[in-house]
Amino acid sequence: MKKLMIILLLALTGYSVFCQETYRPAPENLVARKWFDSARFGMFIHWGAFSVLGDGEWVMNNRNIHVSDYQRLLQVFDPVDFDAKKWVDIAKGAGMQYITLITRHHDGFSDWDTRQSEWKITNTHWGQDAVKLLAAECHRQGIKLFVYYSLLDWYREDYPHETGRTGQGTARKGKGDYAQYLGFMKNQLTELLTNYGEIAGVWFDGYWDQTAPEGYEDRHSRIDWHLDEIYGLIHRLQPQCLIGNNHHMNPFPGEDFQMFERDLPGENKSGLSFQPVSDLMPKETCETMNESWGFNITDRNYKSARELLHMLVRDAGYGANLLLNIGPLPNGAIQPEFSTRLDSMGTWLRAYGETIYGSRAGFLKPQTWGAVTEKGNRVFLHVLQPQGDKLFFVTKYKIKSARLFGTTQGVKWQTLTDGYVMVDLRNLSKDAVDTIIELDVSK
Repeated sequence: MKKLMIILLLALTGYSVFCQETYRPAPENLVARKWFDSARFGMFIHWGAFSVLGDGEWVMNNRNIHVSDYQRLLQVFDPVDFDAKKWVDIAKGAGMQYITLITRHHDGFSDWDTRQSEWKITNTHWGQDAVKLLAAECHRQGIKLFVYYSLLDWYREDYPHETGRTGQGTARKGKGDYAQYLGFMKNQLTELLTNYGEIAGVWFDGYWDQTAPEGYEDRHSRIDWHLDEIYGLIHRLQPQCLIGNNHHMNPFPGEDFQMFERDLPGENKSGLSFQPVSDLMPKETCETMNESWGFNITDRNYKSARELLHMLVRDAGYGANLLLNIGPLPNGAIQPEFSTRLDSMGTWLRAYGETIYGSRAGFLKPQTWGAVTEKGNRVFLHVLQPQGDKLFFVTKYKIKSARLFGTTQGVKWQTLTDGYVMVDLRNLSKDAVDTIIELDVSK
């Protein structure tokens, strides 16, 4: 009976018993997980040959561009203003703890000097290895580097495109050969994990190309990806390296963190995140500043710095990181719409980051009024959108004192019946972004 209860508990948390029995994270990996679970803020960078067309990273698929035409981008992709130091400086200034760089997106273009393909950045007029430059700068400035790697490919003939959901209009005439394609991917991953120093993690995407759409009950893959071989290779080459896969499903064996696309954990607003939230591994939300991942010249729907900070705080309230995206221009420059917002976020985090970095999920999930984060016996109430002059919630904690964070200004509170607590918001110096009340509690 006890064993059955354990199985049910693991199933409910979205992590299978099979995962636990077949994958034993290395000690270095567990240390890396602990760091990642405290980082809370990272930069996602979508950039590559697709940036030239100014229509997002899915442009090859969306406009059914043939491989023979798309490959002409090699002649015009010339990022003369690429500056790895500026990229990392902006990330650090924003308070970000890591960078996740697109190294190969669904169009198959490699942003490094791979030996496995001629469809790569070093064959452009610019001719430099972007991964090498960024990796060196990340290591110099102490920012951890994750590499994004697409499992699917709209460019190569050997990818099993016949059974894929996307890339059907790129005029490939050959037949997929997954054994060959798997060897290609493993060779590329070996390059990334042996030639560029320490890699903090690999961020996979594209598994969903071989499944039914999100929300379907049966989402089994139409091909065997041999993830055990891919994941095993990564963990052998760099045991600390964390693996995440944006498959929009329960975590698979060998994965080290769970990701949610355009959603806070458990909030399926995007229609992509039907998977239950795992409490057994770190979590991450990836999101855009406007509506696009890659550079989109007509996308002006930028979220304000306040909206982005609220997203960061709510994500921390769930105990998750926010991986916030930028889509640099094809010349390599980061447009001011991104940099100014990131600068504002960095200014806020320098003042209030103590309530975010290294925090745990709050005793209460994010609410309409805001979110809760915790550190030991300190609880932070992030009042983002007050619903009145008083705040009511239920907690088992015993409150000893309450004050406005970063000040000596006391906050009135009262214990009511049935575990309810009332916090009086009147006469407080409200912050335009987040009024933070710090509680000293005993648990």
